[in-house]
Amino acid sequence: MSSLLDIPEIRCLDGRSDLIRIPSQIDVPVTPRIKSLIDAPEFQRLKKISQLGMVSFVYPAATHSRFEHSLGVYRNSLLFLRQFAEQPDFNSLVTKRDAEILILAALLHDLGHWPYCHPIEDIELEGIPSHESFATRYLERDSISERITDQWGIEPSEVLAVINRKKETAAQAVLSSILSGPIDIDKMDYLYRDSLHAGVPYGQNFDSLRLIRSLCLNEKSDRLAITEKGRTAAELMVFARYVMFSEVYWHHTVRSATTMFQRSFFRWHEMKRSEADFQYQVSNLFESGETEMIQQMQFDLEGESAAEMLSQLFGVNRRLHKRAANFSFNENAATFEKVAYHPYPWLVATSERLTKLIAEQVGIPIPPDAVLIDAPPVGLEVQFDVDVYSPKTNTYRPLGEVSPVVNTLAKRQFDDFVKQVRVFVEPSLLPLVDRIDLEHLLVAAAEG
Repeated sequence: MSSLLDIPEIRCLDGRSDLIRIPSQIDVPVTPRIKSLIDAPEFQRLKKISQLGMVSFVYPAATHSRFEHSLGVYRNSLLFLRQFAEQPDFNSLVTKRDAEILILAALLHDLGHWPYCHPIEDIELEGIPSHESFATRYLERDSISERITDQWGIEPSEVLAVINRKKETAAQAVLSSILSGPIDIDKMDYLYRDSLHAGVPYGQNFDSLRLIRSLCLNEKSDRLAITEKGRTAAELMVFARYVMFSEVYWHHTVRSATTMFQRSFFRWHEMKRSEADFQYQVSNLFESGETEMIQQMQFDLEGESAAEMLSQLFGVNRRLHKRAANFSFNENAATFEKVAYHPYPWLVATSERLTKLIAEQVGIPIPPDAVLIDAPPVGLEVQFDVDVYSPKTNTYRPLGEVSPVVNTLAKRQFDDFVKQVRVFVEPSLLPLVDRIDLEHLLVAAAEG
């Protein structure tokens, strides 16, 4: 019997005691050493951080936390490892210790998340860490590090290597692809869980169990692959992700709220970045809960238009910017390509030029940040580049070659299809901008 099956957490997968129940009717096995980590204050703080941030502005039940998601990813790691337990090529590469490192990385992979983390990371501002690097401060604290070393016999640095996707060894490359790859334990949970809480069917309709049963290693044994029997499930997962981005993550109202928050954070960053204790202020802000973060930003930005935007977002009387125009790759390729995939400071400068041009057209002064541009960020989404193994011919082929669905999506960058360039304006401006050629002004602003 594979030594992987001796791991206590995997043995408890089918148990009936020491479980945590998460939606929808999913039992997560909790051994004493897992419970010890869950009870740590660094992990408990994830209860204060929502998984989807601004999505709840449109889907009010989508308020689930990083805490719940982390438990789901941890359980997926056990299912993946149990599937691989009887595969000789995997067992010759991944030891029991390696597998336990993966279990820890799965449970703790979001430990470095702060409130509204992804909208902040997307704008890539100087001095702002990635959430993976921010996790280091928590994993190195005694309350976490001592539990990992004492109860697991593993160094926190080994867990961080997988979280940060280091691939210095063949085993690390495989573990990294399990945690973050085309078909990974993270996506498999968040697509399902986000869809469930949002109340939409899109992310719940791929067969995750069949996909897991089809898992194998690729020809080089350096990342995941699937057998032919998992092809349809993989296609549905690709399509689920496409629709979730189109209908949920990049819904125009979600993006209005996100754009308002990003601009507010950009103004906060502008104000604070030259101060001697900037890194301390960033750390202090990111270690707080969502409510505390917004309150601190409002205090720091008092008297600025950005503080007013935060009040419009999170105050009693919600008042979001309205969509004045949107430009997709399919329908407005030239305009889309003028504005998409630029650094965020360029986008801010372009929106400021656009604001001046609109003010000249409508003949009234327009306050700062009343006009905002939202566009696909520089960082692109990971593609579904996974090999499909055919036992009959003993061959591996990319999923895009054997799947017409994936091949269609792969012809263009995923982001081009699911993300749009949008102009949002303060609600009182909407009747005025409806009367002008906004696309012409946007192109002029983009050209400087």
